[in-house]
Amino acid sequence: MLKDKIALVTGGSRGIGSSICTELAKAGATVIINYSNSKDSAEEVLKQIESASGNGEVVKFDVSDSNEVEQSIKEIIDKYEKIDILVNNAGITRDSLFMRMKENQWDEVFETNIKGVFNCTKNVVRMMIKNQYGKIINISSVVGEMGNPGQVNYSSTKSALIGFTKSLAKELGSKNINVNAVSPGFIETEITDVLSDTIKEKYKEIIPLSRFGQPEDVAKAVLFLASDDSSYITGEVLKINGGLYT
Repeated sequence: MLKDKIALVTGGSRGIGSSICTELAKAGATVIINYSNSKDSAEEVLKQIESASGNGEVVKFDVSDSNEVEQSIKEIIDKYEKIDILVNNAGITRDSLFMRMKENQWDEVFETNIKGVFNCTKNVVRMMIKNQYGKIINISSVVGEMGNPGQVNYSSTKSALIGFTKSLAKELGSKNINVNAVSPGFIETEITDVLSDTIKEKYKEIIPLSRFGQPEDVAKAVLFLASDDSSYITGEVLKINGGLYT
């Protein structure tokens, strides 16, 4: 499905990102696993890919650092001559009620979640335009659509990412570049692992499917959007939330 395609996944070392990497690799893509701090986790993802006869490599850079991004993506393109698929997955949280939120908590989330997407996309898209082909998939969140107390900063970035997706899709459609977003709901990752069983059950009560999703649910949606099966889909937000918000 993705044979001979080169995919860059930011924040690919853990959680949803690692599942996206393995899913794209299983489909035949060579996957560039980006990480900022979790080198061991990134290398473990690569081991899983290679043990299944897939191809990839790990690349360290901070998506919020424009110089690091520019240099790293240049090196990737110099080596592989292209990037066909960009998955903007890297993101952070700095949760706090708005009245207690510090300026640095606001800034750090925007630097990674929004400026990071700008940096990576900006450095990839020119080459995609030249090749008249590209798939850009942005990982948003259900809280960017419905809001969430204690996450005004994070929710704002994920909402902004939807606007980014829809606007860029209109700019790049004529260049044969598809730009879409995936909006996960509650997915079982290390983030939900810290919740108590009582809290988990309360969340499940408001989800029509009465359960959390799995990282693989998101990864399979990303695979669809990265493949030519979705060639006539652009500017869309694919909701993966068990019916929590429609």
